[in-house]
Amino acid sequence: MTRPARALLSAQALRQNFEHVRAAAPGAKIMAVIKANAYGHGMLWAARLLRDADGFAVASVEEGAELRGAHIAQPICLLEGFFDPAELPSILEYRLAPVVHHAGQLTMLEQAAGLAGLDVWLKVDTGMHRLGFPVELAASAAARLAACPAVAGVRWLSHFANADNRFDTATKHQIERFLKLLDGLAVERSLANSAAVLAWPASHLEWVRPGIMLYGGSPLIGHSAAELGLKPVMTLQTRLIAVHQRNKGEAVGYGGDWICPEDMPVGVAAIGYGDGYPRHAPPGTPVLVNGARVPLIGRVSMDMITVDLRSQPQARVGDPVVLWGEGLPVDEIAAQAGTISYELLCCVTSRIPRVESTT
Repeated sequence: MTRPARALLSAQALRQNFEHVRAAAPGAKIMAVIKANAYGHGMLWAARLLRDADGFAVASVEEGAELRGAHIAQPICLLEGFFDPAELPSILEYRLAPVVHHAGQLTMLEQAAGLAGLDVWLKVDTGMHRLGFPVELAASAAARLAACPAVAGVRWLSHFANADNRFDTATKHQIERFLKLLDGLAVERSLANSAAVLAWPASHLEWVRPGIMLYGGSPLIGHSAAELGLKPVMTLQTRLIAVHQRNKGEAVGYGGDWICPEDMPVGVAAIGYGDGYPRHAPPGTPVLVNGARVPLIGRVSMDMITVDLRSQPQARVGDPVVLWGEGLPVDEIAAQAGTISYELLCCVTSRIPRVESTT
């Protein structure tokens, strides 16, 4: 028997979440964000299942080339663009559409002798202040792209800083800046991330770019994924590999930080930070044993965690343990660990087998 830790992936949940995007933004094309190995779920698996997506977004030429090698035909956007002019022939070969977000990239394109036919996305900084041309310089950047022999077509995009907060006025101002800049221009535009798909309909425009909502994480502060109609795609699970009766006053785990308050059963499960489970998850973080919640105790180890089985005294070696997913939202575990669901999903390591469903 191999080590029991597994990441179960639900094709049905992924497709259902995609259809939720379609219902929320019915007039927009969908650019499914599958960078970072589809947030830890498997990029090729996700791309093949999302065959109705109008396009995909990744972070690097290597990711785009892998998709083309798997016969994925939809448009593919490179969200960080390119980093060196040596990448441009591959970008053209694999029919990738890079984001152009700073003047150095414009110069690389203008100096790319013999290249033609590139589609690009021009990124405008409407308030995120990370990547993109300032609003006042965007028109001149667009003019340089239009005059560049290497460039065939230009679409426009920007990115939100605070769209996860329905009540933050910064998002409204970003939408207004972007729409004012492009008023009267017949161009394709993209603003909406997952949060904006659900909370800011004025941002939907021609393209939306859902990411975390595809995988069943909540993109909105104060709203659970279930409340938003999203289903978990990944269920991270393992099994109990030991159950011990511990005595009152005994310390459990590294550092002896957690002391048994009474005689009690303690379970050991085969999962740890070496698998991507957050090391800083504190005692009290819930896990499911036989479908019932029990609290984490002691420190998370590289390969193991310990759990309080007082509410599950019948638990035995081999019983199933769910760390997040079906029945236990990943957003809840992320909040306990002081992080976000994006990080937890992306950090599930390669030694965890992905058990992929296709139906």
